[in-house]
Amino acid sequence: MSLTVFYRGTKVKFGFELTRRRLLSLAGLAALGVLALSKPWEYSGVDPEAARASISDEQIRLAAQTKAVAQLKDETEKKLAAMTIYLGEMQAQMRRLDALGQRLAAVAELDNGEFEFGEQSASPLVGGPEISITEAPRVDGRDVVDQIDRMLEQLSDKQNQLSLLESVMMSHHISAESFVAGRPITSGWLSSQYGVRKDPFNGTPAMHKGLDFASLEENAGVYATGAGVVTWSGERYGYGKLIEIDHGGGLKTRYAHCKELLVKEGDVVTRGQEIAILGSTGRSTGPHVHYEVLRNNRQIDPYKYVYRDAN
Repeated sequence: MSLTVFYRGTKVKFGFELTRRRLLSLAGLAALGVLALSKPWEYSGVDPEAARASISDEQIRLAAQTKAVAQLKDETEKKLAAMTIYLGEMQAQMRRLDALGQRLAAVAELDNGEFEFGEQSASPLVGGPEISITEAPRVDGRDVVDQIDRMLEQLSDKQNQLSLLESVMMSHHISAESFVAGRPITSGWLSSQYGVRKDPFNGTPAMHKGLDFASLEENAGVYATGAGVVTWSGERYGYGKLIEIDHGGGLKTRYAHCKELLVKEGDVVTRGQEIAILGSTGRSTGPHVHYEVLRNNRQIDPYKYVYRDAN
């Protein structure tokens, strides 16, 4: 195919012929011109600088979120570790209850299987308050919750058994002598009354929830003022070496600052039995016995119990 063009003017006359090759060449040049003007190879979309700034902002936000999640995870693990440590303490208390129940059942001659003490559940994941929370192993929260549920069931069961055992023992063995009366020492004097007094260590007014009996006798004895079951025999903060006796009916007595303890938890004691040696352990200024009477776990004035007729 070809195209022939003629031009004839008054002074000029020319003509040219466009062959297929010339047409293709012209079309190619035109296309190159269009490409040169449009520059399709240059990206005209998102600004690279704006894109980099947006990506940088997103990275900062992600880093902050990652840090927050890591902190939450760390705090959760610490709380779980603290819970497992507390479970260890509860497990130790369960063992104390089991030992107490076994001794009480044996003393009451009821160790025929009717009262089941000593069955231990699976040990907690960690135990002992001396373990640092940061050093505690990682634990599964579901395991901790399951252990708490099991331990609550066991505590409820043991509490019911101990209450029943207490009732049986009090009615069969020591109900006649559980009447609390008399002084916890045989020789000595009343050195401090029940009520508000000046604290002997800092001089500020403080509530004194018992009676103090002092004695100059060397290795003076401390005596139970009523029959009952020993529910505490050991150290307690502020009290030093302490004996606590449950007399039934919501009544308890405490004997603190002892030098030596002569009975253990679960022992059944009678009125007038020597249970400790008078001393000055704990928060004490000298040898004496701090004597408390509790009704429904609240300290009351022991005065009327000390000076009433035991008969």
